[in-house]
Amino acid sequence: QVQLVESGGGWVQPGGSLRLSCTASGSRLIFQISDMAWYRQVPGKQRETIANITAGSTTNYADSVEVRFTISRDNTENTVYLQMSGLKPEDTAVYYCNTISGTYTWGQGTQVTVSS
Repeated sequence: QVQLVESGGGWVQPGGSLRLSCTASGSRLIFQISDMAWYRQVPGKQRETIANITAGSTTNYADSVEVRFTISRDNTENTVYLQMSGLKPEDTAVYYCNTISGTYTWGQGTQVTVSS
């Protein structure tokens, strides 16, 4: 059973930066072949995919975060990262990671709050 643990969220002023981490417990081999993604959700709205990274490290971004956010992965640590810069109030949400298909049980997420 793979468990996902997100961390690194917090409060930041507009224009600030944060780096989120997501560590997956379980088989390193399975993680290495998994296409992973970061999602975010605002209360009352559907969870949205904002970035993904394939097993071969090809990345894709939602228009709303492209240029400002960077997804990366460290297969030796079973971890996927999301470097966020130029944060805006509309980036406020709970951030989650999972496979592109949402295969694993969702973790608790990490809250990101952007406000002055």
